[in-house]
Amino acid sequence: MQKRNSQQRRHTILSLLNELGEVSVDQLASRFETSEVTIRKDLTALEKNGLLLRRYGGAICVPQELIQTPSDNISRNKQNIAKAAAQLIRDHNRIIIDSGSTTSGIIRELNDKNGILVMTNSLQLANAIHELENEPTLLMTGGTWDPHSESFQGLVAEQVLRSYDFDQLFIGADGIDLERGTTTFNELTGLSRVMAEVSREVIVMVDADKFGRRIPNLELPWQQISVLISDDRLSAHDAEKITNQGVQVMLIPYSN
Repeated sequence: MQKRNSQQRRHTILSLLNELGEVSVDQLASRFETSEVTIRKDLTALEKNGLLLRRYGGAICVPQELIQTPSDNISRNKQNIAKAAAQLIRDHNRIIIDSGSTTSGIIRELNDKNGILVMTNSLQLANAIHELENEPTLLMTGGTWDPHSESFQGLVAEQVLRSYDFDQLFIGADGIDLERGTTTFNELTGLSRVMAEVSREVIVMVDADKFGRRIPNLELPWQQISVLISDDRLSAHDAEKITNQGVQVMLIPYSN
């Protein structure tokens, strides 16, 4: 009977969590007329099964980034861009992978890399990196969760990054300004700039439909970018303009 009661209580806890977004130990203990010790055991068991995240005094829902793996539904074109980017990674490199749909494609290309260290600000990417068979060393920036970019941002994340140095940064963009550099809808651009500052080589990964978008927020100026990887829908004229900024341009055949 006790086991059955525990199962029913834990099921109700999850229902409350889905409804409220977070729950506290004392709130649950009062609701179920049981001890806080019992509730803590319930929360520990549910966390072990990946159904919630413990926090001081209670629990919260698992963020979507953590329960999803990088999408297998990213376009073939983005995956081919990611594959080209991954070919630039050498064994034992120390790399940063920024959050984003195109950058997520790199993860599946990392299993043949030996001794690499990967820093990311994305829970989704961290979860996928953790599952790799070659077990790269994984670091996370931490910081403040930004729901718009679905990544960690802020001063804490910047301070963590400045504690290391990296061989390469792999980063996407919402748009490309041929005169200025990469642009973004997100007003939080500080972390991207710190990522670039602490990396010897900055690789931007974008498909060609990102060019010409009128987006106000400059993320990385061309002076901070080493390589741009896109597809061959980019015109020769535009590719030359970027090359003249001192950036190596790599274009892959476009795939639907």
